[in-house]
Amino acid sequence: MEKKQDVSRAVIRRIPRYYRYVSTLRANGVQRISSRALAESMGLTASQIRQDFNCFGGFGQQGYGYNVEKLCEGLSEILGIHRRRKAIIVGVGNIGRALLKNFDFKASGFELICAFDVDKTVVGMGFGAANIRDVAELYDYVDQHQPDIAVLTVPHGIAPEMARELVEHGIRGIWNFTGEDLHLEGLNVPVENVHFSDSLMTLCYAVDAYEENPSSSK
Repeated sequence: MEKKQDVSRAVIRRIPRYYRYVSTLRANGVQRISSRALAESMGLTASQIRQDFNCFGGFGQQGYGYNVEKLCEGLSEILGIHRRRKAIIVGVGNIGRALLKNFDFKASGFELICAFDVDKTVVGMGFGAANIRDVAELYDYVDQHQPDIAVLTVPHGIAPEMARELVEHGIRGIWNFTGEDLHLEGLNVPVENVHFSDSLMTLCYAVDAYEENPSSSK
């Protein structure tokens, strides 16, 4: 599949979900699936799936469906998972430590190589292949090891300046958990701002909508 520059943000956000579902199919030994069957399992429509895949040149065969192995490989290529980029975490508080302990970076195409914190009591601790270093070593480490992305879980007040400094030292993407939207104008670096409250409030809306009209969800 071919990456295209004019693909909408909405389509791009659905690609990881497709990859997750198709990866599960492959792990379960499924070899072929139709757009209709995939749509039913994901709560989408078959036409939506076909339109999304056509944004990248499309693949699959009419009357046959999708070869699961090839589909998984194609989605992986679109997402760049095969590139195995390097990541670091800055901030090992509750969120940072949870990511270190529980999040499978490799499954998302990244190798977590190091973490940083100001707390001397956690410096030197190891989580898998990633050791925690003093944040004073951060920029020298980035210069030397050239990680691709930084995961920020620092207090939001220091996040903008730190993010800009990291980009100046070669970081090419920011995964931001600070609770503050980062907009790095002029730096041309992608930032993914994560807000847990957005998801929870979306659920709150859905619960209210269901209570007002239960039949609409059936």
